[in-house]
Amino acid sequence: MKHFSLKRRYFEHGTYSILHREDGSKVCCFAERPMLNNKASSSCIVEGTYMAMVHESPKFGTCYALEAPELGVSRYGPSLRTHILIHKANSPQDLEGCLAPGVEFGFVHGEWAVLNSTAAFSALMAEFAGEIVSISITKD
Repeated sequence: MKHFSLKRRYFEHGTYSILHREDGSKVCCFAERPMLNNKASSSCIVEGTYMAMVHESPKFGTCYALEAPELGVSRYGPSLRTHILIHKANSPQDLEGCLAPGVEFGFVHGEWAVLNSTAAFSALMAEFAGEIVSISITKD
C-alpha cells in the first residue's frame, strides 16, 4: 500500500497543506475548511492516519473518500464524520468538510485557494491509481 503524508498549516479562513510521497517529493497541495473542532460539514478533519479509497459521489463522480474508524470517520456512517471526499474545488468556501487538491496556492476572488484543481485532481487520481492508499495528516 502506498503511504502519503499531508503536512498542514491552520489559518482562521482555512487549512492549507502539501501532500508528499514517501520519498518526500511533492504530489500536490490542498485547501480545506478551517479547524472548527471537527464540526461536520464545516471543519477540516482532525490530524491522524486515514485510508483513502475510490468513491462514487452523486455530486462529484469518481473521487476518493477518507476513512479512519478510530477517528470517527467513515464513508457511510454511523460516525462523527461521513463522506470526507477529495474532489475538485478551489477555496475552503467551496467545501463542506472535504479536501480540494491544487497544483499551487494562490487567490481566487480575493480568497486564499488552490489553483488548477482539475489538473491536480487528475494527477492525484493517476498517482493513487484506483488503489487504497494511506494518508497521515500532521501539522507542518
